[in-house]
Amino acid sequence: MLVPRFAPCVSPAFHISLFAAAALAAACRQQPQSGAAPSGAAPSGGVARTPTAIIEQREPVRTVTENKELGTFPSGWRFPAGAQAAFAEHAMVVSNSRLASEAGDEILRAGGNAVDAAVATGFALAVSYPFAGNIGGGGFMNIRMADGRTAAIDYREVAPLAATRDMYLDANGKLTDKSIVGHLASGVPGAVAGMHGALKKYGTKTLAEVMAPAIRLAEDGFVVDSAFSRGLDASKSLIGRFEGRSLFFPGGTVVQPGARLVQADLARSLRMIAAQGPKAFYDGPIADSLVAEEERGGGIITKEDLRRYRPEWRTPIRSTYRGYTMFTMPPASSGGITMTESLNILENFAPLPPFGSTAYAHLLAETYRRTFIDRNEKLADPAFVKVPLKQLTSKSYAKTLAAQIDRIRASKTPAFPTKAEPMNTTHYSVVDSQGNAVATTTTLNGGFGAGVWVRGAGFFMNNEMDDFAAQPGSPNMFGLVQGEANAIQPGKRMLSAMSPTIVLDQQGQLLLVTGAAGGPTIITATMEVILNVIEHGMTLADAMRAPRMHHQALPDAIRFEANGFSPAVTDSLKAMGHALNAQTGIANVNSIMRVKGGWHGVFEPRSVGGAVGH
Repeated sequence: MLVPRFAPCVSPAFHISLFAAAALAAACRQQPQSGAAPSGAAPSGGVARTPTAIIEQREPVRTVTENKELGTFPSGWRFPAGAQAAFAEHAMVVSNSRLASEAGDEILRAGGNAVDAAVATGFALAVSYPFAGNIGGGGFMNIRMADGRTAAIDYREVAPLAATRDMYLDANGKLTDKSIVGHLASGVPGAVAGMHGALKKYGTKTLAEVMAPAIRLAEDGFVVDSAFSRGLDASKSLIGRFEGRSLFFPGGTVVQPGARLVQADLARSLRMIAAQGPKAFYDGPIADSLVAEEERGGGIITKEDLRRYRPEWRTPIRSTYRGYTMFTMPPASSGGITMTESLNILENFAPLPPFGSTAYAHLLAETYRRTFIDRNEKLADPAFVKVPLKQLTSKSYAKTLAAQIDRIRASKTPAFPTKAEPMNTTHYSVVDSQGNAVATTTTLNGGFGAGVWVRGAGFFMNNEMDDFAAQPGSPNMFGLVQGEANAIQPGKRMLSAMSPTIVLDQQGQLLLVTGAAGGPTIITATMEVILNVIEHGMTLADAMRAPRMHHQALPDAIRFEANGFSPAVTDSLKAMGHALNAQTGIANVNSIMRVKGGWHGVFEPRSVGGAVGH
């Protein structure tokens, strides 16, 4: 038997989104110019501008174990260690669209707080990042105010009243693609109600004020870049089936780089929401357009579905890991429980093996295996299913699971009575000058959702119904096998992997605001960024660029980023009994970290985005 050798690390791996992949090369080329003045510096004889996200390396504000043996990135890994992060002294917004991050920063500069900026960023993403930004989808927002108050708002979509358990099966009982493409794939959207609810309770600005940047982007338009154009073109077969083709493929050709994209219908919808609030979307002209579109295509969302929709305020899951405190999302998100359970298991192993070692990859895989079995069997909308939250997040339960892990052999995932979050979500993080923090993850599910474009209203509809177990026991588009608990029921929230997370240091001070897109890899990628900082002493830039890995119980394989393991590690893991699956990229994380004198912000280096602050 080959003895496991310590060698560079593993990494998770579902493919990154087409939109992100199309933009990857451009995103990775963004480097500070040698000898260039910082963005806030004044040219000779000029007036200094307020700095926006100056690139500057800073030491972390707290220290981790000083004698920790640190690994290095494997030879051939795509991102070099020692990269720099964006730095801002007072406040920071990080998202997958620089335009949306600028919208959030605009509100912060105008005296708004982190919640105001988060809502501004969310609406702006619906304009500048329609791949996943939306008003036709839903999400989760995790809030921690500087005075210690915490809250979580769940604005996940719900199944329409006419939904049935077997609605996506054909006459022979076979699963169709109707949960993925077309009008029948959509749940009742929650984004508008959720963002408005957060603003009303914790914001300081009016809805019209925070929506002004998004309205301006839609009305005046923005210049399309090559990544945006390529992302659209990669989804031509989907978008081209519906009315969005006239906007994004004028004359049958994708909108070209350098063109100005004006979205008049969306601007009109945003103006109505800004003036009338959620009523315009759920019981007004936008609702009329949405229902008419559903009826044209055989969908089942009605005006009654829209009128009934309510976001849910929930209590964040509070957990600890080696003295650090985490606030994560409770169900209908599975992210908080699964991440808490995983970290509780790992807390039984001290110190953890070095980053990049075979032992570290094996330990993560065996931990994930156990927590994803629980996720897939036991988690669902708590309004419909009794979720054993106390058990799954307890340290004692984790200790029993940790004791099952063989340090030199892979276990096998048992069959269990038993579909999940697609890759095409987006996360954004916000911190203001007072220390208020917001982590938000929002999605249409698939890239551009179901492809359905609401005529006259100017937005894509989600395909979140695919996040239910449309056929319990069968794998979904991401290979997740889920159980009866997540079966379709009218009014039910589908299970999600979204994991917006806020981390406090050992002194109780805000340390990290993070979260991800990427289906089930959301959970593991978010957790690995946190571990990279806390356990491995990495700067935020390195923590974000480090190789990632993933295991979700079924399929029973470690998914890792190509070249994220050294040959020695892959050989050793195979000898231990692991199946391996190398893929191009895992997840899309956007993070902020407190450092001496301010904040570091890093958008996903595998994708596009912007870290903007002042």
